[in-house]
Amino acid sequence: MSVQRTKGAVPEAAWFKSSYSTGNGGECVEVAAILGRVLVRDSKNPSGPVVEVEAEAWADFVGLAASS
Repeated sequence: MSVQRTKGAVPEAAWFKSSYSTGNGGECVEVAAILGRVLVRDSKNPSGPVVEVEAEAWADFVGLAASS
C-alpha cells in the first residue's frame, strides 16, 4: 500500500463513488482501478492524498466489508 498526492495522474472519468453514496455530505470515498491497482481518495477532497492498493487486497477488503 502506498499513499501519494496525485494531481492529474488519473483521468477524472476513471473515478467512481459507491452506489450507496447519497451526495448529502456524508463520508464517502471514490475509487479508480488502474493496471491491477485500486486508488482510493476522499470524494470531498479529490486533490488530496490517494491510497493505492493491489486489486486483490481491495477485493478482500470489499468482501470483508460486505459480509459484516
